[in-house]
Amino acid sequence: MTAADQQQRVPAEGRPAAFADRMRERGRDLFHSVWAPTPGSIRRWALASVVVNVGITVTGAAVRLTGSGLGCPTWPRCTPGSFVPAPHDSHSPVNMAIEFGNRLLSFLVLAVAVACVVAVLRIAPRRASLIRLAAVQPAGVLVQALWGGLVVRSLLNPVTVSVHFLLSTLMTMAAFALFARSGEGDAPPRRLVHRDIRTLGFVLVTAVFVLLIAGVVVTGTGPHSGDVAASRFGFDIETVARLHADIVWVVLGLTFALLFALHVTDSPGRARRGALVLLGVELAQGVLGYVQYWLAVPAVLVGLHVLGSALVWIATLRVVFMMRDRGPLGAAVPVRGEPDDVHTL
Repeated sequence: MTAADQQQRVPAEGRPAAFADRMRERGRDLFHSVWAPTPGSIRRWALASVVVNVGITVTGAAVRLTGSGLGCPTWPRCTPGSFVPAPHDSHSPVNMAIEFGNRLLSFLVLAVAVACVVAVLRIAPRRASLIRLAAVQPAGVLVQALWGGLVVRSLLNPVTVSVHFLLSTLMTMAAFALFARSGEGDAPPRRLVHRDIRTLGFVLVTAVFVLLIAGVVVTGTGPHSGDVAASRFGFDIETVARLHADIVWVVLGLTFALLFALHVTDSPGRARRGALVLLGVELAQGVLGYVQYWLAVPAVLVGLHVLGSALVWIATLRVVFMMRDRGPLGAAVPVRGEPDDVHTL
């Protein structure tokens, strides 16, 4: 008898009870993953933090792209006198629902952030590096919430909107660092590649962050303001778009140089594969950027471009982490000053 047949034989009145039992069991497992964590469960929570931070970045872009930036025209309330959407003459119910939904998503990001903090505090032995990285998450949510109020009160001023996006980028970086560090030990970092290649990796990270800054300038100059009342940067859109494209080519050149250097020096395979993945993501993002420009930046493609920017950022950070090693989990930490046959960072 198949599982499907067995399920069909379960009385209809028993199915809700069975479903409730499964939900309770999953809830217990979720609780234990935080209160009685393992290195694996901490790593999963860190990955969840990366996902929700990228998610709220993309949904934040969706708020702007649907013209819902002032769907909730006040802060911290949604409308004057109400924390939840209420009929308002200036905004449609759809716009209000989209903006309020994005605000609610902040609580999911906060919940995952708190889970990360509790998990790293509960595991034995405690790791100070993980505690510091996990603490960034709830602190970042608080800063973002307060800054979001400034975005609303400034009527979506492009400067405040741009900083809002860049703060999410930094939170994603901290979440990814927590994910990477939770899967390795606390030994002194050892370079797995030549020092100059490692330096090139840091230069690439800087270039990608500059690219993200250029991207928000283009966004703040372009047509998707988030609301008719929002102001725009006073730049020429073609000029800033071309500057953005020029930086894209610089990033691609640095990535190709990194990939070439990793191959000719016979660096670890995971680093070479990571650089190849990064190059592939960048090429896909570049093609998408040119297509959206040729099609007069349709909202759907802009949203995908925002997602692509987050993926490029994560892939860049991933390569940098792959170019050094801190030993396996649980390994004894060498005494400071102990000789080491591999150069440290």
